[in-house]
Amino acid sequence: MIYYVVKYSGPFGFIKPWTAVRDSEIFSQQFLTQSIVEGIEKKLFPELLDKKGIQQIMRHRLNYCGIDIQQERTWSKGGFKARWEKYQYKTNIAVLKRGVMLEPNLFLAFKDEKYAHRSLTQSICLCRNEDLVLPNAIVQMSEQEFDLISGFELLFGNSAQAFKVGYNRFAEASEMMGELKVVGNPIRKSIQ
Repeated sequence: MIYYVVKYSGPFGFIKPWTAVRDSEIFSQQFLTQSIVEGIEKKLFPELLDKKGIQQIMRHRLNYCGIDIQQERTWSKGGFKARWEKYQYKTNIAVLKRGVMLEPNLFLAFKDEKYAHRSLTQSICLCRNEDLVLPNAIVQMSEQEFDLISGFELLFGNSAQAFKVGYNRFAEASEMMGELKVVGNPIRKSIQ
């Protein structure tokens, strides 16, 4: 099979963990779940909004240069609350540390060249609006050549090695399962 691969890159990117747990340290998820890929596809091609499932993006691969720890102030669901307790104010504000990917490269493999060319004119974000990655180029390659790109890829489905990666917002919150494929060294030494 021939793929039309569009490479996206940017200065930083954050992939949300699927859990809502407010741990003190949260690292970027190093793979894209099925609902993230479907959301990216629906952003790129709005005419696919009424179709279920991923239609045009056949594969993806993600690599990056490192992870930077940043602090974020947050509060629990329901907004800010303060109370007076034992002669001091207590709030529901917390500070957590997030691991943010530096210089991510995202490779999207399309089965149709026209969709690859359309995606080349658009930016995408990795789960938060400020984390834009921009398209660089289209490369035509075989499935075997795509398999040589270093990075993380979640193979969707329920194989023997699959694990639960979240709930699919496009499929009535059904469980998403996948097998993590790690190729080469996904943490690059330099910007490529």
